[in-house]
Amino acid sequence: MDIARLYRTADQGRKLLRAERRTGSSFDLSPRRRLRLYRRGFLSKSGVIYDFESHDPAAYLTDYQRFVGTKRINGHWNALIDNKLAFHRVLGEFPDHRPAVYGLLADGRFHTFDPASERVTVTDGGERTFGSRSSSEAPSDGGIELEHPDESATAGPTPDPLQWLDDHLSEGERLVLKWFSGGGGNNVHFLERADGEYRFDGEPTGEAALAERLADLEHYLVCEFVEQADYAAELFPETANTLRVLTMYDERAGEAFVPIAIHRIGTADSVPVDNFSNGGLSAHIDRETGRLGAGAEYPHDGVVDWYETHPGTGARIEGTTVPGWDEIRERLLEIAEALSHVPYVGWDLVVTDGGEFRIIEANSYPGVASLQVHRPLLADDRTRRFYREHGVI
Repeated sequence: MDIARLYRTADQGRKLLRAERRTGSSFDLSPRRRLRLYRRGFLSKSGVIYDFESHDPAAYLTDYQRFVGTKRINGHWNALIDNKLAFHRVLGEFPDHRPAVYGLLADGRFHTFDPASERVTVTDGGERTFGSRSSSEAPSDGGIELEHPDESATAGPTPDPLQWLDDHLSEGERLVLKWFSGGGGNNVHFLERADGEYRFDGEPTGEAALAERLADLEHYLVCEFVEQADYAAELFPETANTLRVLTMYDERAGEAFVPIAIHRIGTADSVPVDNFSNGGLSAHIDRETGRLGAGAEYPHDGVVDWYETHPGTGARIEGTTVPGWDEIRERLLEIAEALSHVPYVGWDLVVTDGGEFRIIEANSYPGVASLQVHRPLLADDRTRRFYREHGVI
């Protein structure tokens, strides 16, 4: 008997039950219908999100299969993906596709990482390095150079967080603060310096209040804010509108493939993030052309609403094409194949230009509601075979 496997299964089962307790009461379903969903392995929300009238429920990956089965696919490598700092180090082989991570908030201090290895790309194409270049080394191409002190003037490896911000964060610059583990748009904050003051998640915050907020952020990474491409900002400028691309490594073919991809788009309800469950939209991406379908909205009112144009900005969603999609898809598949020992990954990307992107996060057993709201995953033969071969179905 594999005691460890039984324990992990029970632990994931508890998470499944917690998910139902957290979201189930939001949906007006009869006890009989809920019981029917439970018997098939679905949470209450899936009975609303998924189109069981048009598709056989058996064509959908169930919530039980997602929580319990997909968690096993990557085995011990889950920890490498789920720990954001560890995964950042793994992506060191692909420096053009990872944002900079400047340090870690812990024990009331800011634990700095090697600044010479981290790069920030600013909006005009110039580059600069936090804390490792003097003002005399400003880029010659006219790029913006932040006001940073010389190396000798900076604090040690664990300065006070406010001291580090005062020394390194210039007017108009933003940072992302995110817990070292977890996903779903939770435990993510944004810090900027604008008009001579700090703004935490968009709210003006004095230094004393900011110090208290930062002291509460235990084991949070301080990361580069990645500027998105113009097309994404036009969809909704108040959030980074990310791509979620699922990759699977096909052992038979010796290659990775993309079974499904979506474009997440923020709304006024989801700010400061773009996640589907937080009120953002999910638009299906055609895997061949990069063309977007209509955006689906999480059914907080009990019905999935679909938008051809953004409900807030009026920008066209359906028919918009991700610029450089072919290059993005092929490059991401190269990265997935380089990490073939981790065969199942949900990648979160920010498109920065035509064919260019940064990987802001990866997920070892990604949620599937924002994917299957468009179509059932198991309807595709290759995808079904992958799950079967990994013991999920």
